[in-house]
Amino acid sequence: MEQRRIPPVEAAIDGTGTQSIGRAVALLRLVAGSRAGGAALSDLVERSRLSKPTCRRILVALIDAGLMEQDPVSRRYFLGPEAHVLGTLAAERFGLHRLAHEGVVRLAEETGDAAFFQIRRDWSAVCLQREDGDYPLRSHVLAPGDRHPLGAGAGGLAILAALEDGDVEAALTANEAWLARSYAVLTPPLLRDLVHESRAQGYAMNRGLLFPGSWGMGMPVRDARGRAVACLSLACVESRLQPNRQPVLARALAREVRDLERRMAESGAAPVSRPRRAAGGSR
Repeated sequence: MEQRRIPPVEAAIDGTGTQSIGRAVALLRLVAGSRAGGAALSDLVERSRLSKPTCRRILVALIDAGLMEQDPVSRRYFLGPEAHVLGTLAAERFGLHRLAHEGVVRLAEETGDAAFFQIRRDWSAVCLQREDGDYPLRSHVLAPGDRHPLGAGAGGLAILAALEDGDVEAALTANEAWLARSYAVLTPPLLRDLVHESRAQGYAMNRGLLFPGSWGMGMPVRDARGRAVACLSLACVESRLQPNRQPVLARALAREVRDLERRMAESGAAPVSRPRRAAGGSR
């Protein structure tokens, strides 16, 4: 089985992560991001910036609680059965993934490209679903469980551009170290320019900024109060996102966004994020 290295989530442990609960949650997020390949202890130590004894001690406690498992052969860590139980129960209230599923599948089938559903969590976007179309050349830069700062990728940029100006600045401040460390090309001036462009054209474009040749388009999904709580996006090779095809993909995205927002309003699905202000701001 192919092992997939866990994605960078250096912002997983912030000021609140100095406490045991914050550290445990951060490790859960890291292991969740590892998907089917599991996470090695060395990766978890590196990404969490915890000492090896502290990391191991928290992992043992999570295993005892059923939230984590360790494969006896590979020694890699996976989410445990209790995490599945809690996630299933939470899905009854935070049901956006269920509501979005069919639309993501339709986008992939109609366009032939990879389609994604991401939700906003604080100042980041978390991928919940990926569906691949039938076009043979694919982009493999985003998978379920991956978490990136707002502004990274077409979906995260779509959410960022949908925020008010003050919240855009709050997001840039909160993610400053994370962006500088793992997304150096995404400087604050560039992200502000991309926010303005996204607002003007009605959708966000990622022109291979993070991975050359991998382009993407995204649109925000808003709740009944007009808040951007999620996004739908497409990713493909550069040749499939040239100007002549962009209006076609934008119309398909807009249609599925409208349908999902209607479903959300009818179901009364709860917001998936209660955004936090940057350090020093109100909560």
